Amino acid sequence: MNRVRLSGAYREDAEYQIVVINVTNRCNLTCEHCFVYRDGNPNEAPARVGDELGTAAILEALAEVKEHHHPASALWMGGEPLLRKDLLAEGVRIFPQSTITTNGTIPLVDLGPRVLYVVSLDGPEDLNDRIRGRGVYQRVMKNLRAVPEGFVSQVQVQCVVTRRNQDRLEELVRAVRETRAGWMTFSFYVPRAHDTGGDAWDTNEDRAAAVREVMRLKAETPGFIRNSTRSLELMLPPHAAAVTAACPAQANVLPLYLEGDHFTTPFCCYGNDVDCSRCGAWVVFHLAATLGYGHPRAPGLA
Repeated sequence: MNRVRLSGAYREDAEYQIVVINVTNRCNLTCEHCFVYRDGNPNEAPARVGDELGTAAILEALAEVKEHHHPASALWMGGEPLLRKDLLAEGVRIFPQSTITTNGTIPLVDLGPRVLYVVSLDGPEDLNDRIRGRGVYQRVMKNLRAVPEGFVSQVQVQCVVTRRNQDRLEELVRAVRETRAGWMTFSFYVPRAHDTGGDAWDTNEDRAAAVREVMRLKAETPGFIRNSTRSLELMLPPHAAAVTAACPAQANVLPLYLEGDHFTTPFCCYGNDVDCSRCGAWVVFHLAATLGYGHPRAPGLA
C-alpha cells in the first residue's frame, strides 16, 4: 500500500472492524475542542485546495485498505468531509457501511441506505456557538429541519459531553427532537495528556454525574438516545479505567489521517496527544459493550 503508512500498534497483516478516514484537513469551522487540530497530529491544511491529495489517489489507497484489512465499515471525517462530496459519493461504495461525521453547516447529500450521517452539536445555542462559532447552531438546525421526505441516508446528532455543557443536555435533546434527525448519541470529551481546561473532568469519578445524566435522558426518551445501557455502565467507575487500559479501539479500529501525499496512523483515532485514563470516546465504550467486556470469559474486564 504505497499511500498508507502504518506505524505503532497497527499492522499490515491485521484485520480491523472499522477504518476511520480523514479525507481532508480543510474545515469551515475552528471548534475549540477539535481533537484533529491538536498539536502533534497530522493535520496541516493545504495552501490551496488543489494541493490536497486527489480523489483518484485516495480511492485507490482505500480500495487497497479494504483488500488488506477487510473492514466492515468506514467512518469518514476531516476537517469537514462534506467539502469533498465527490470523494464521498465514490468512497462509500467501497465499504459495506459508512458513517460520515460532519459539523452540519453544509446541507446533507443523500448517499443511499448504507450511509449514516453523524451531525455534531455541543449544547444549546449559546454553548454550542461558544465552542463552534457564532451562528453555527442555527445553520445546523436549519439543515436538520430541511432534510427532505424520502431522504434515504440516516441522520443522527452526536453531542460531545463536557464539564461545561453537562447540566444542559436536556435542552439540546428537546431541540433535536423537533428536527428530522432520527436519534442522538453522546460521546464524552477525550482530554489531552495533562488537560486541565474547562472541558475536562479531573477524574472519571467527577465525570460520573454526566454519564448518569445521559442515562436519565435515555430512560425518558425511549429509542431516541442510542448509547447502549451497557456502554454507559462501563463508563462509570471502576469499570471505565479497566476498559481504557484494554482499549478495544486499538485492536479493532484503523485510523488513517491524511498527511501530504499519503495516509498515516496516529496513536489512536483521537490522535497522538490523549489521556487514555480519562477517555470518554463513544467508539471505545460502544465496542467494549459489543465485545462483552466485563462478562465472564470475555476480554478486558475481570
